[in-house]
Amino acid sequence: MTKTLSELLKSPGLIIAPGAYDALSAKLAAQAGAPAVYMTGFGLAGSHLGLPDIGLMSASEMVDRVRAMSAAAGAVPLIADGDNGHGGPLNAARLARAYEQAGAQCIQIEDQVFPKRCGHMEGKEVVSVTDAAQKIAAAADARSSKDFKIMARTDARATHDLDEALRRGEAFLKAGADILFIEAPRDMAELEKVCATFKGVPLLANMVEDGKTPMLDAKTLEELGFKIAIYPVSALLAVTKRLQEVYATLLRGEGLAANESRVTFQTYNELVGLPELLASAAKIAGTE
Repeated sequence: MTKTLSELLKSPGLIIAPGAYDALSAKLAAQAGAPAVYMTGFGLAGSHLGLPDIGLMSASEMVDRVRAMSAAAGAVPLIADGDNGHGGPLNAARLARAYEQAGAQCIQIEDQVFPKRCGHMEGKEVVSVTDAAQKIAAAADARSSKDFKIMARTDARATHDLDEALRRGEAFLKAGADILFIEAPRDMAELEKVCATFKGVPLLANMVEDGKTPMLDAKTLEELGFKIAIYPVSALLAVTKRLQEVYATLLRGEGLAANESRVTFQTYNELVGLPELLASAAKIAGTE
């Protein structure tokens, strides 16, 4: 039985939330058995715009993606990247309400300036801890239900140091955050310090291939004290490589080989729900 994010947070064990970048990837992650799906802003910028994650997605575009991806994931909870709230506290409040109404079960809000950058890029800047905490408080106050979670992320490890990131984490908890995301600890010692500082608090670990944080397995992350592990770009990076290979093959005029690793046309239609939709249409037609 699928659990809500609130139920998962209260249950034992690490929540593994693979990254999804569109409705199809969200649907496939849910079908694969993911207990939660993470909507990656990095992936949305790439898949929706074909551009890097440097703050180019608008708030309305993000909300539209939340709506499509939460519907595709079905009952599986969607944790959705809300960047820096797309403005000040009032903007963060409005975005949180919109995400909740669109079907997400959690919004992630970070403390970067606008325009923001991917958490594992260089050259980031953060707003003051006061300004960031006000956004978290506004988002927490704006939600209709406390089952809709507020995740607070700080990028201060890169701009200041780990101690400043931990200080901000404390401030965000006081402002109403349910989950903490200390972005990009550099080594095991820093990961351990994060978990020791926030014992009992749901903590998120961001596992990014080629990123600044060591890639750890789920067992190690759970033993450290993390509650959620996201793999935001794993599928995107793998699919990007596959697309390069497939398009190169097609442009050579060869077409895909008969034994190519792929789903069949029929299987794809089954995965996206064609039989159920046709049956529903037939039922409606039969009652008219």
